[in-house]
Amino acid sequence: MSEFTGESLDVEQLKERLRRMSDDELVRFGEAACYMCSPKANLSKPALPIFALQLDEVRAEWRRRNSRPSALAE
Repeated sequence: MSEFTGESLDVEQLKERLRRMSDDELVRFGEAACYMCSPKANLSKPALPIFALQLDEVRAEWRRRNSRPSALAE
């Protein structure tokens, strides 16, 4: 979870880092991001938006890698 400093996040830098990760690395990063959004990690307080954004970007990268070609592309 090193893509942020304080309350700022370089989303483009995060996206590039996620693109370079192997599937296993992406899964581990996603699990860490998911944990950081959990009530347990946040003492039952809402997750910091920065962690939610990281989780969203991990999910988007996973969908990009694993999306099926649509039937219209045939």
